Amino acid sequence: MLTEVTNRLKGSGRWLVVPGGMRDVHVHFRDPGVPEAETRATGAQAAVVGGFTCVTTMPNTTPAGDNPEWLHEQIEDASLPVRIAPSACITKGRLGREVADLEGLAAAGAVAFTDDGAFVEDAHVMEEAMRRAAKLGKPVMQHAVVPSLLAGGVMRDCAIARRFNLPVMPPEAETEAVRRDIAICRVTGCALHVQHISCAGTVELIRAAQREGLPVTGEATPHHLLLSCEDIPGDDANWKMAPPLGNREDVAAIRAGVKDGTLGLFATDHAPHPAAKKQGGFRAAANGIVGLETAAAVTWEAMVVQEGMSPEDWIARWTTGPAALLGEKPAPAETNFTILDLQANRTVDPAAFKTRSRNQPFAGMRFAAWPVLTVFNGKVTHNELHNL
Repeated sequence: MLTEVTNRLKGSGRWLVVPGGMRDVHVHFRDPGVPEAETRATGAQAAVVGGFTCVTTMPNTTPAGDNPEWLHEQIEDASLPVRIAPSACITKGRLGREVADLEGLAAAGAVAFTDDGAFVEDAHVMEEAMRRAAKLGKPVMQHAVVPSLLAGGVMRDCAIARRFNLPVMPPEAETEAVRRDIAICRVTGCALHVQHISCAGTVELIRAAQREGLPVTGEATPHHLLLSCEDIPGDDANWKMAPPLGNREDVAAIRAGVKDGTLGLFATDHAPHPAAKKQGGFRAAANGIVGLETAAAVTWEAMVVQEGMSPEDWIARWTTGPAALLGEKPAPAETNFTILDLQANRTVDPAAFKTRSRNQPFAGMRFAAWPVLTVFNGKVTHNELHNL
């Protein structure tokens, strides 16, 4: 199928083919728990519009994803137009007190372990989990923010934080979490993946760990690549996420880490919320923004247009990088692929989103490259090329 499509599109230089389709290792579909924010069905529709053929759901649902039944619900809906390859909890109930049944969860289909949304603060619990995950050949994905150092911070230090007297997150809240977990990785040999990196210091810690030969990876999210805390226009919770946006020096460091391969993959941290949960400004609103439908456009702008990254390297950050983290090969390219229109030049319109939520900071921004065709297992799941 890919050969037929590409033959029809040859010659213009306008189209970019992503073999295997895009893959996101960090999404929240809120299913079960908060269907008004998202369900697997609506999340899957957002994913295919965004060019994705595979997503990894997070287990911070209600109830938490710490049991095989939860995993079976995530995996077994064959009607979805995208593959769900779910992660499962590190600890029971995501409470950080007792390691979950990692062996049973792996057998039921978990591709990784994470308590995303919560940091596993007890080092002994984390070490036990990483020893067991290492034996299973599964990565541990950590939400790296030490609560005691975060101290309720909702924004990095910037003019807006000072203007509204908002509590600030120091970069050490992230870097000290990463430093501790790298030390546990050194002892256990378990693959450690740092989620949604926001600080320059984290990039350097990962780079140093990789030079040491440790199996440490990290992900760059679209919002942390394009935006900084200096861009925040006011006390608008559509700009609130955890961890918060870094400063311009952090953005530059994360981009450099993506370019030199220290950060080998992109991930959205797609985090939908009902409108009521994003009211009340930074102090009162929930953390998180939606990102599946804008991910390709935003990362292309940040890394290819602004940083001069090659299209081939950009593709790798959405395909081979995520697959390698989970110990898998990319999907067969002939039956799974995404095509981007590099000259689409569209303005972000949240009213047109397929996700049930609208919480994001990109509304009104204009980007060049957008997915226009997604094919999953030989079936067209999203098509704006109606002449094909």
